[in-house]
Amino acid sequence: MERILVVGVTGAGKSTLAHALSRRLDLPYHEMDAMYFTGPGWAVNGELVETVSRMAAQPRWIVDSLGYPEVRDLLWDRADTVVWLDYPRRVVMPRILRRSLRRSLTREVLFGGNRETWSGWLSREHPAWWAWTQHTSRHQEIARRSADGRFAPLDTVRLRHPRDAAAWLAAL
Repeated sequence: MERILVVGVTGAGKSTLAHALSRRLDLPYHEMDAMYFTGPGWAVNGELVETVSRMAAQPRWIVDSLGYPEVRDLLWDRADTVVWLDYPRRVVMPRILRRSLRRSLTREVLFGGNRETWSGWLSREHPAWWAWTQHTSRHQEIARRSADGRFAPLDTVRLRHPRDAAAWLAAL
């Protein structure tokens, strides 16, 4: 495990697990959303492919994302391990709601200096809406990629509940 993708639906705990793995395995951690959103107004990194290419060319890393479409194959081609947080909606939704509520209340600064706002809760782009509406398609995409022969060399660790992830991490 030298190049790891931690994948799953929004709110599953990808960043939390990636941070823990980074510390445990002494791997450089890269937050995908921080590479993607680089400025106010949720400005997107116009050089995302180049940024991710430089990072993925390194011998050791961990990324907390399936990858945005323009860099998804690049990441999956370079990774040696995929850790899939395959949690049901009943686990993910309370987590994402608590996180977004906390971020809205505290005005926590996120990627590129952005913040979650109360008005943002009405948008289809809000993390809570995204987690709900993308849960099934994200599951299907990860399952398809995990079964794809192109990615057969990847070691895939599929964790179906947070207690499974905790036990797996503790056993490393």
